[in-house]
Amino acid sequence: MSGIFRQRYSARFATTKADIAGAQALRGLCFRGDDTLEDRDDFDDICAHVLVEDSRLNNRLVSTFRILPFDDGSKVSQSYAAQYYELSGLAAYPGKMVEMGRFCVAPGLNDPDIFRVAWQAMAEYVLEHKVELLFGCSSFKGIESAHYHDAFAFLAASHLAPRPWLPRVKSPLVFRFARRLRLFTPNRARALRVMPPLLRTYLGMGGWVSDHAVVDRDLNTMHVFTGLEINRIPQQRRRVLGA
Repeated sequence: MSGIFRQRYSARFATTKADIAGAQALRGLCFRGDDTLEDRDDFDDICAHVLVEDSRLNNRLVSTFRILPFDDGSKVSQSYAAQYYELSGLAAYPGKMVEMGRFCVAPGLNDPDIFRVAWQAMAEYVLEHKVELLFGCSSFKGIESAHYHDAFAFLAASHLAPRPWLPRVKSPLVFRFARRLRLFTPNRARALRVMPPLLRTYLGMGGWVSDHAVVDRDLNTMHVFTGLEINRIPQQRRRVLGA
């Protein structure tokens, strides 16, 4: 990854244990509300970690995410998402895949350039390594599904995964929104307003989701499996990625 830079923010790969510890502390603050409760798991040891830093604040870490590459779908069962979703359909995927996870931005920071730099870093990796499928779990804060009925119904109506790749239910705690909300008419504006920004970006590029959300009580979130096939990105958006 070259030095992705936009105004005051830059992105780089973690290179030291201290870098990774910093990412885990920021994740702890974002996902658990306390930077002394590091968010860590066994996947941290096999993932590459991307750090977005603020040059105006002595290179303070403001965002992070991690990536896990696969040559094809044959080992997708070893992904983080496979703990929660039955991914046997994707095992037949022929191209290179990358799982993107644990994306977060420091609380209280609303500068859209932080998100843009993070996405540019991911886009550069995808293009450089000829990745064909980007996937991960997109998280909604909280575990009360009623707050997200518009969003879930909108996803069910317009953005479900192609049937060959559709993740099946594996987790014991799920909200089957495609089934439960099939007669619910969503308010599109409200749906987009409550969606995670990263998920909105995926959808804008032709991304798709599972037909159910997993309830994660540990992180107090509900998440949907999200995929983006690079060759399905509209040409105009591809030019944005290339830039």
